[in-house]
Amino acid sequence: MLFSRKLHGQLAGLETPFYYYNLSLLQETLDSAKKAADKRGFHVHYALKANFNDRLLKSIQASGFGADCVSGNEVQKAIDMGFDAGKITFAGVGKSDKEIILALNHHIFAFNVESIQEMEVINELAGQLGVKANVSLRINPNVDAHTHHYITTGLDENKFGVPTSELERAASVIRNAAHVELIGLHFHVGSQITDMNVFKSLCVKVNEWKSWFEERGTVIKVLNVGGGLGVDYHHPDEQPIPDFDTYFDIFDKFLERGPHQEVHFELGRALVAQCGSLVSKVLYTKSGVKKHFLVLDAGMTELMRPALYQAYHKMERVGETEEPIVNYDVVGPICESSDCFGKEVPLPESKRGDLIAIRTAGAYGEVMASRYNLREEIRYVYSDTI
Repeated sequence: MLFSRKLHGQLAGLETPFYYYNLSLLQETLDSAKKAADKRGFHVHYALKANFNDRLLKSIQASGFGADCVSGNEVQKAIDMGFDAGKITFAGVGKSDKEIILALNHHIFAFNVESIQEMEVINELAGQLGVKANVSLRINPNVDAHTHHYITTGLDENKFGVPTSELERAASVIRNAAHVELIGLHFHVGSQITDMNVFKSLCVKVNEWKSWFEERGTVIKVLNVGGGLGVDYHHPDEQPIPDFDTYFDIFDKFLERGPHQEVHFELGRALVAQCGSLVSKVLYTKSGVKKHFLVLDAGMTELMRPALYQAYHKMERVGETEEPIVNYDVVGPICESSDCFGKEVPLPESKRGDLIAIRTAGAYGEVMASRYNLREEIRYVYSDTI
């Protein structure tokens, strides 16, 4: 509740809904991650898909991170925001020719290639441009991340990466491709991972596949282990900054690498989730026989995660909280039954006009906002104080 009390005066009177970004907390998080990575010689690329708000990107770029992109527009955005092209990776299962050409013209660090056919297309387009493309081959390590099935990406049946059954053929295609150079292997097992044993299992798989390629005479310069480090959605004030030291230490201890091999990470949520909250106003209160509802002016158009993933976000009423606690179903104004932020949410008894803060919304919040129901574009408020 400390968050809500401190913000009451600052937010009162502002037009809602809006995303509130704590830039001081963002910088503390970036500094913590950078320090933990640098002391182990690790390279971190920020995943723009988590949040591409300009103010946040300026801080991330200024802190020395690279960029992990999953579309041509994200590549261009990273370039426009000052990220070094030599620190930009481009992933995604469906890169169009236009997007590939854009990235080739910017001479990015590497494409994370997700199929043999994609490798062939990149080779052809690079040849037409007279350039050589660095590529990392994405392999599904078949490691269960134990997260929601929509954000698990490293199993054999997922759409991502080259199946292990096709690696022999992939290696052959690479050897015969004149305009691509295999510089690394890429792995990513999922998102919002809080069980550190998952990353230990990933290291074992990475070690196996690195050895497989090296035994066949392929030099591997880069081991890109993706991201996936989760955050504490239930207690955002108790652990506002993830334990980057423990996270990186697992890879430092369990990942086998030579003196000239680089280890790269692609972190998104862990860097930006806790610095953002969605602030909304109570439009109406409703009571049924057994239910109490708070109808907010924000909905799934502003924060899609609860409707899409059944994701949990801690909710607080902004301001003093002396009223008795009531269990509310907190819903939005969108004409969909799935437009619900949470059921039976304990909150102080609330009334029309009260502000509700939906916490840990800095990742996959603003970037997934839509104009469905012809909603207004989302607004932003920034603060330099915690």
